[in-house]
Amino acid sequence: MRIYLVGGAVRDKLLGLGGVDRDYVVVGATPEEMRARGFRPVGKDFPVFLHPQTQEEYALARTERKTGRGYHGFAFHADPSVTLEQDLERRDLTINAMAEDEDGAIVDPFGGRRDLDDRVLRHVSPAFVEDPVRVLRVARFAARYAPLGFRIAAETRELMRRMVEAGEVGHLVPERVWAETRRALAEPAPSAFLGALRGCGALGVVFPEVDALYGVPQRAEFHPEIDTGTHVELVLDMAARLAPGDDLVAWCALTHDLGKALTPADELPRHVAHEQRGVAPLRQLAARLKVPAEHAALAELVCRHHLDVHRAFELRPATVLERLERLDAFRRPERLRPFLLACEADKRGRLGHAEDVYPQADFLRAAHAAARAVTAEPLLRQGLTGTAVGEAMRKARIEAIAAVPKPAA
Repeated sequence: MRIYLVGGAVRDKLLGLGGVDRDYVVVGATPEEMRARGFRPVGKDFPVFLHPQTQEEYALARTERKTGRGYHGFAFHADPSVTLEQDLERRDLTINAMAEDEDGAIVDPFGGRRDLDDRVLRHVSPAFVEDPVRVLRVARFAARYAPLGFRIAAETRELMRRMVEAGEVGHLVPERVWAETRRALAEPAPSAFLGALRGCGALGVVFPEVDALYGVPQRAEFHPEIDTGTHVELVLDMAARLAPGDDLVAWCALTHDLGKALTPADELPRHVAHEQRGVAPLRQLAARLKVPAEHAALAELVCRHHLDVHRAFELRPATVLERLERLDAFRRPERLRPFLLACEADKRGRLGHAEDVYPQADFLRAAHAAARAVTAEPLLRQGLTGTAVGEAMRKARIEAIAAVPKPAA
């Protein structure tokens, strides 16, 4: 039995990064031997075990064979005769197909270390085309490593394009699409995820509502980048800057302007009522991908009300209160933070505006705090009862919001 550290832990160790889970491959062992050593089996499709002390994953070396379309169309083979090289060959990218033995020596049969040095995302073998999830994975790695200068190899982009044309990507189950998307949205440069998918044609298959934004013009005085798709990319990367690793904020950023793709051609480049038009495609996308309920709900609120937040200083105090109530910010105050961050990302996600200040967020946070400080207790002491208490509280909250100072013009 020989044990090797594999995958992301080796890759990121060589890049000088940390924090990746440690996975191991075991060569020359049987499931019975693993159980006899105290390992607990957890794999459903192939033999994976948890270490009795560390709970880290140890998988028996295996090969895989394509048997049908989609992510589940594989047959796996694991026995003591499978070599480390055979196991590494089934992996997606060369930088993920390295191993480290128990003495710390690197095993690199496919040139992963060279590609790390050259900052290239390259497929390991032609078998890459057999798993459509790999299209999303490569795009996700592009989002992770774009700040380090990584690019997708031309031959890998070509394979991704062929997979899209063959219809493989269309067979991905929603859960897998969302799992990869959610991780990509939490990466440092999520715009690279969109760019990689769009470059091979997958964006129009997986996210047609987002793909439709490219080529849609906006008014240059408000959006110097003009193209709506480019704007969404800028907003995504600003969301990653303002809320690193927060896929909820990033999901709201991704979907906030879907209505602009539905603006009638004779109204362009203006986008009157795009906030309302965007709700239907947003709901459609969220339902298709089966996104978590809070992601769907908060994204819809951002879609509907991001312009209200931008013009917060112009809103009447009663309107400010009504928007906070729609957000359910008094019962669920934790919602305010991601909501405002997504709106700020939209405002600053414009060409030449990345360093703009966004005092609207501070004002709305202060308005929320002032309104929350209003309680029913003094009203009850005055003898108010029933609906009169609610009406008085509402009036007091409006007065409290009206007293919140606004920045000088």
